[in-house]
Amino acid sequence: MDGPTILGAIRLFVALLGVAAIVAIVARPIRLPYSVALVLVGLLAGVGATLVGVGQPPQIAPEIVLAVLLPGLVFEAAYRLELGHLRRSAGSLAVLAVPGVAISATIVALFLHLATGLRFDLAFIVGAMVSATDPVAVVSTFKRLRIPPALATVVEGESLLNDGTGLVIFAIALQALAHPVGPADALFSFVATIAISAVIGLGTGFLAARLMSLVDDHLIELTISVVLAYGTYLLTDALHGSGIIATVVAAVVLGNYGRPRTISEPGIDALDTVWEFLAYLLTAIVFLLVGLAITPTRLFDSAVWIGWGVAGALVGRAIVVYLMLRLAVRWLPLARDPAGLPSGWYHVLFWSGLRGAVAVAAALALPVDVPQRDLLQGVTFGIVLFTLLVQGPTAGLVVRRTVSGTDAPG
Repeated sequence: MDGPTILGAIRLFVALLGVAAIVAIVARPIRLPYSVALVLVGLLAGVGATLVGVGQPPQIAPEIVLAVLLPGLVFEAAYRLELGHLRRSAGSLAVLAVPGVAISATIVALFLHLATGLRFDLAFIVGAMVSATDPVAVVSTFKRLRIPPALATVVEGESLLNDGTGLVIFAIALQALAHPVGPADALFSFVATIAISAVIGLGTGFLAARLMSLVDDHLIELTISVVLAYGTYLLTDALHGSGIIATVVAAVVLGNYGRPRTISEPGIDALDTVWEFLAYLLTAIVFLLVGLAITPTRLFDSAVWIGWGVAGALVGRAIVVYLMLRLAVRWLPLARDPAGLPSGWYHVLFWSGLRGAVAVAAALALPVDVPQRDLLQGVTFGIVLFTLLVQGPTAGLVVRRTVSGTDAPG
């Protein structure tokens, strides 16, 4: 990479941060969700650049989202998760993050295939890209809402875990497109990838915690946490595992084992402050880039397919939350929450199924030789835009109407 290219990237980064600060100032008085405002600004910037003839908006490389932005965001969110809440909700999270993702992908694929005639294998690729709720979108939305901590753990924990499983299914779907894969082989690859990634995350998380016990310098501890977040992702990705799953597990280990035992008090303060700041910056950049990546022309060309894709995504989410999760909580001992899930929580879980940066990054990462690539990208972008612009702003209304102080279990 030459000097002018690096300087151009720095200028773009500074410009994005400046825009994010201005958007935050403007959005707060009008009560517009910050994430929605950023996506709209990104969309308008892309349209404006095209209309006035100053050139195309910057091309967003999927590696930037997947390897630069996402690890830091999921690390910060997972580091704050309390293991006690995770244990109580482990069964529900497992149902939502593993079979729930597969069912959502299949329902979207069936809707697109039956309603539009799109080949099922291509439709399933779209389903895989939008099957998982996005941690960036969900966490940023729920940070501004007052919800019971246990519910926040379920929503955020699901988005962090199923993000990784969704990308694993996406990778398997792409492999099946080139080389047919049997159901048994696909299942084995899916389970093995998740298991290996979790083991790597456990190992790096405990290693980082032990290293922090050897020092008493908050700057070194902070440096170790950054290496943990990005090193875990890069190591697991190099081993063809799920970097997101490994990073989430490593962050949970550091937050629940290292924080109370091996990290110094100044180190805890430093990690809390710096990672909150990094997450804020990364969130702003992600949503601006999502807006820039979605082109109106591609949305218009794919309008019919987008409509059916949105319908499939909503129906799939409803089946997973209202049917599968309810049955699991009621009948399966491993998924049964001793405190139960209040009825209002199911509505929040259903409507909080936002998609965002992960789906956009997956769409951008589609190989150029995939049949009907532009259509698949357009449908994915449309579904993402619907969840961010319709479900995101109304999530607070759903929470206020369905979750009250008496809904917290206990």
